Amino acid sequence: MKNIVIFCGAGMSSSLLVTKVREAAKKVNLECNINAYSLAFADTKGKDADCILVGPQVRFEINKLKDKFPNTPIEMVDMEAYGLMNGMAVLKQAVRMIKQANNKV
Repeated sequence: MKNIVIFCGAGMSSSLLVTKVREAAKKVNLECNINAYSLAFADTKGKDADCILVGPQVRFEINKLKDKFPNTPIEMVDMEAYGLMNGMAVLKQAVRMIKQANNKV
């Protein structure tokens, strides 16, 4: 089962987004773990992630996360999808990231 992690400033702003992404995953019968956390939990919650998405408000932390987790795909959540709370778009972004990472040799 794939583990999708979303980091934001306090873990609160992404809670609604996580709900929407979980609903999207259920619609397409995709079994995965989707959770949001504060960046304060990056060391513990990021290590088991298959992909890491970062809320637009903390995008400046992406390079630090890439240094900590060099083998994990990390991107900012698409800003439009984040603003619209478009769970399907965010799910598609995460799936694309995981597929691209798995195809690297």
